[in-house]
Amino acid sequence: QVQLVESGGGLVQAGGSLRLSCAASGRTFGMNAMAWFRQAPGKEREFLAAITWSGSITNYADSVTGRFTISKNNAKDTAYLQMNSLKPEDTAVYYCAVGAWVPVRTRPAYWGQGTQVTVSS
Repeated sequence: QVQLVESGGGLVQAGGSLRLSCAASGRTFGMNAMAWFRQAPGKEREFLAAITWSGSITNYADSVTGRFTISKNNAKDTAYLQMNSLKPEDTAVYYCAVGAWVPVRTRPAYWGQGTQVTVSS
């Protein structure tokens, strides 16, 4: 089992920034990617960004390219999502996930519990 704990969510004004963290623990051996998703009320869960376990390769959804940045601290097995120029439509529950590099975008192996991000106008 892999445990994922997200933190860093909260309330921010439009145009502001937040940084989310996701700490992985447990049987992470065999996992080679971490990813971030979000789910807004009434909408499907949306892939945002992924990073290889080494941190050397990243991939982003078009909707967040240029505003969000994924990174990873390998010593801490922690991934981050830096979110800039936030908009009210970014309001959602943000989830961290881990899995294999290709499937992590659609079928992650493990999910975190989610952290709420609310952007006020």
